[in-house]
Amino acid sequence: MAGEFTHFDESGASRMVDVGAKEITSRMARAQGFVTMQAETLKKIQDREFSKGDVLEVARLAGIMATKQTQHLIPLCHSLGLDSAQIDFEFVDDRRLRIEAKVSNHGRTGVEMEAMMAVSITALTVYDMCKAVDRWMSIGPIELLEKTGGKSGHLVADQK
Repeated sequence: MAGEFTHFDESGASRMVDVGAKEITSRMARAQGFVTMQAETLKKIQDREFSKGDVLEVARLAGIMATKQTQHLIPLCHSLGLDSAQIDFEFVDDRRLRIEAKVSNHGRTGVEMEAMMAVSITALTVYDMCKAVDRWMSIGPIELLEKTGGKSGHLVADQK
């Protein structure tokens, strides 16, 4: 494992990392996650047959809203001004929905947590809107795909 845990001081106490001296750079992070469900449920999503509304559009809005709340839910995350947040969907097969979030800003720290938060809340919203017809949906994995900016530069996850 590379690096060290930066959210603890020498005595083991929690801390918010001081990013004040870091250079402001253009930063971007992409993350993905999957929701697996019955084929009939996925078909209903595709055909927009849920009485609660368009599942994907409601979930997209929830995911975008979640990016702006990350600082309130993950204790040591910085408050960030975001430049953009985008959520896209892909029907992988007849049972799996892929969610991808892309978040960017100009700042002193990255937006990886915001991208993963977007995917998580988007997936949970899909579950919430569809649970009346499919209680056994599963969510995961959720993972970082790519990040740019800062000292570590451009990183891309290995293709699996």
